[in-house]
Amino acid sequence: MAMFFYQAFSKDGKKVSGFVDAPSRQAVKQQLAQKGIFPVKITQTTQDADKGWFKRFFERKVSTKDKILFTRQLSTLLKSGVPLLQALELLIDHFEGRLRSIVVSLKDDIKEGSSFADGLKKFPKEFDKIYIQLVRAGEASGKLEVILDRLTEYAERRAEIRKRIRSAMTYPIIQLVFAIAVATFLIMFVIPGMTENLKGMGKGLPWITQLLLDISTFLTNYYLFILGGIVVVTALFMYWKSTRAGARTLDQIKLRLPIVRFFSRMGAVVQFSRTLGMLTESGVHLAESLDIVVKIIDNRILADALSEARDKIVKQGKIAQYLKQTNIFPPIAIYLIKTGEESGQLGPMLLTVAKNYEEDLTDRADGLAGALGPIMLLVMAIIVAVIVLAVVLPMLEQATGFGDTEDFSGF
Repeated sequence: MAMFFYQAFSKDGKKVSGFVDAPSRQAVKQQLAQKGIFPVKITQTTQDADKGWFKRFFERKVSTKDKILFTRQLSTLLKSGVPLLQALELLIDHFEGRLRSIVVSLKDDIKEGSSFADGLKKFPKEFDKIYIQLVRAGEASGKLEVILDRLTEYAERRAEIRKRIRSAMTYPIIQLVFAIAVATFLIMFVIPGMTENLKGMGKGLPWITQLLLDISTFLTNYYLFILGGIVVVTALFMYWKSTRAGARTLDQIKLRLPIVRFFSRMGAVVQFSRTLGMLTESGVHLAESLDIVVKIIDNRILADALSEARDKIVKQGKIAQYLKQTNIFPPIAIYLIKTGEESGQLGPMLLTVAKNYEEDLTDRADGLAGALGPIMLLVMAIIVAVIVLAVVLPMLEQATGFGDTEDFSGF
């Protein structure tokens, strides 16, 4: 069942509205007609309009894992010979929250004669353009279950790469944050008290201790301004990043930074190759495929180059030479894509390129995780050593001073 909102006129001509729980819009019309109500507008609410904002806020969102599970299970049912409508009905009870409402909506739309792809278009936040276009191509070719298998593999590979890169960066970042937190605590709360006691003994402080004391004084006196500055700078950066010029400049920077450069380049190569390869191999026209790729690809330099050369690419049916001009794709990738164009196997060759560089990307991510761990431990050790040195040095100088005084008094 789905929830529908209706606007209608009663027998006496009064405007009425409300919600009806029914399996389809036609069923809503029948229910209202039995009550002598004539609807002018019926809108499906996917069971959200009757919920309070509190319930909607805490409703379970559609995660990547849930979407992968939905796609895989739907593909399995279709391959088993279950019709699409019945397959969706079977899947309703397997999910909850937002995804369950979506499955109900999809089932109702198909029951009323809509296509599966048109039903998915109602939920752009959950199903992106490539998902919808591939489903549309699968419906047109009668191979929807094959397309769903490809979408499952595509989503799983993207999730795996993100997981590898995230895991490679998470532990070093935690180490760095912990080191900064410890250093800040010592500088702001420990060193000032110790150094003030040492100052009271009438002897100057070593330069490193004085430097940390000055930093401590600055942080203590201006921490509100510092926090405010961080918030303002972060907000300005996020705004700048969201603009077209900012996104392009940021991508240019990423392509020049030593370590980030590899992940930025290979990420763009993999995303482009797998997306365009899946679309073209599934029968989506090259012009439409390029439009989708330009909209979803993360790297603006590559997206702008494809957008500018779109008409030429569609007219010539070749893309390798324009990819070469971006200076993002490695020579071997350009060669393979060009070979695919000449042999009429562009789709499969793009998928081969994506697979090869996905493996390279995951291997490099694993290697980076192994290398950054010791480096961050070394950074933490240096930070701690500097702070300990700043504390110990004045103590040693005071101890030396006391020793000299005693020797002088004895003399």
